[in-house]
Amino acid sequence: MTTKIHISDRVKALFELKISNIAADLEAPGLKSFCSDNRLMDQDEVADFSHEIESLIASLLGSEDPTNLKSPEFHAIEVFFGNLSHRVLVRGGHIEDMVRYTKALQNTLIEVLEKKSGIPFSKSQAVWLYLDDVFNELIMVVFGAYLEERERTLQAQQAELRETATPITEIWDGVLTLPIIGTLDSSRTMLVMEALLNRIAKDHAKAVVMDLTGVKNIDSQVSHHLIQMVRAVQLMGSHAIVTGIHPEIARALVSLNIDFNNITTRASMADGLKEAFSRMGITVSH
Repeated sequence: MTTKIHISDRVKALFELKISNIAADLEAPGLKSFCSDNRLMDQDEVADFSHEIESLIASLLGSEDPTNLKSPEFHAIEVFFGNLSHRVLVRGGHIEDMVRYTKALQNTLIEVLEKKSGIPFSKSQAVWLYLDDVFNELIMVVFGAYLEERERTLQAQQAELRETATPITEIWDGVLTLPIIGTLDSSRTMLVMEALLNRIAKDHAKAVVMDLTGVKNIDSQVSHHLIQMVRAVQLMGSHAIVTGIHPEIARALVSLNIDFNNITTRASMADGLKEAFSRMGITVSH
């Protein structure tokens, strides 16, 4: 979509400017936003991207239609602001830093161009409207970058939670342990099962000791999920050993008529490991 703007004499004068040697003046908002309190960048870095901004603005204002915010020249500015936003955010900056910088850059740009040309751009409503359109679009780019970074952060946190929720350990060559803590709902069962089966395939595990000591309550659904995991382990060619079934869990399993036939159980993880070692012909000396 092309932005419809009445081209006043002042706006025409803005488009006719030959912009050069303003990068140093454009550094001020960057230094204030990124180098003062938060220390997100050093002065050399701000100087470098200020030169790039000068070049991008010159290309836009000197393009065939500077009011076309779908032009390649404006897209180049969008890409620059998107990349700058990501750089600031991954270094611990906040979206407010980029928004303040973008607005400050707009004000600084008008002041600098007015000073260089002698034309009072700041007194022209049309110039302000044009630059408002440009910089408001750039603020939307900043928000887009923020949302992308937030999504990446959430995905990383979810991956970390999945790892901590499935503390699978290779205790010996071919022997994995999986302590299950808390409640096994459908979504968690799928995560645990996926992680466990991947580890079995990766480590060529022959035995898996699944410890239920940390499971406080069990119902038919949890029992079903547990059986699902055991069967999946067996289908992978590994031997599943379930340990840590305390009296409350045992009574619940009996009352629910859960079929534990063909499933090896032991009282503790230590006993389960002994069983796993025995089945693999491993002798562990004390």
